[in-house]
Amino acid sequence: MIKACELPDTALLRKYLGMGAFCDCYAAEIALPVSHAEFVEAFYTTWVFKLERTLLALFVSRPSSDAQAQALARGESDKFAAWHVEGRTTDQLLLCDFQGRTRSWLMSATDVGNVSPATRLYFGSAVVPVDDPRSGRKSLGLVFRALLGFHKLYSRVLLRAALLRLSRSRPAGARP
Repeated sequence: MIKACELPDTALLRKYLGMGAFCDCYAAEIALPVSHAEFVEAFYTTWVFKLERTLLALFVSRPSSDAQAQALARGESDKFAAWHVEGRTTDQLLLCDFQGRTRSWLMSATDVGNVSPATRLYFGSAVVPVDDPRSGRKSLGLVFRALLGFHKLYSRVLLRAALLRLSRSRPAGARP
């Protein structure tokens, strides 16, 4: 089950909360120990995200491949499709889009001390406001506000697809 939740205190995405940015966070648990690299690779290679990658290639000339997603996941690349790495830790990845308006964030937290290891997977986004030329104030923009409902649904679909990919990749109890 995927739930909207608060950003964890250590989340790299948290710095955008104080800037007036829109930030969201979704989390789900999987009854497997999952490395952060496995999560990142699964997330960016699902059939759902491949549709987004196709659109990015067609409309903004930012093609990408599964091999590039794997390199990003392993920390061997700081660029992927329309994003570049803004921050990275052993359990988090924060990406910034090529226009500097949005951020995508992934975090994993594995609890292997239990009899049945589980991993909590997080996905969040930030939309950074820009100056509105008419009012002179910071604004997220009409397009973002119009697409907010779709964004929330799509975020859940992306995380669900990653969960399914990870759960099918190896049986419960298997070690990464």
